[in-house]
Amino acid sequence: MPQYFYIARCSDGSLYVGSCNNLQEREDRHNEGKGAKYTKDRRPIKIIYSEKFSTLLEARRRELQVKKWSRAKKENLVEGKHPTKITY
Repeated sequence: MPQYFYIARCSDGSLYVGSCNNLQEREDRHNEGKGAKYTKDRRPIKIIYSEKFSTLLEARRRELQVKKWSRAKKENLVEGKHPTKITY
């Protein structure tokens, strides 16, 4: 089963970074208030970017890498202005 790293935009314009195995189900859970604590008060959210991986470990490594980035760098990734080369 494929695994995903994703970036979601919250209703307040902030970005949330996560990983999952089903993007639509994860977006639905966030919007039902059953996702992360961060997104609960920032609903609705919309997944605006994702990358597919073969293992959850790879997706989580990417999540941890991108979480450390500035908002501007994350926005550039979403807009395709940042290289998607993955380095750990």
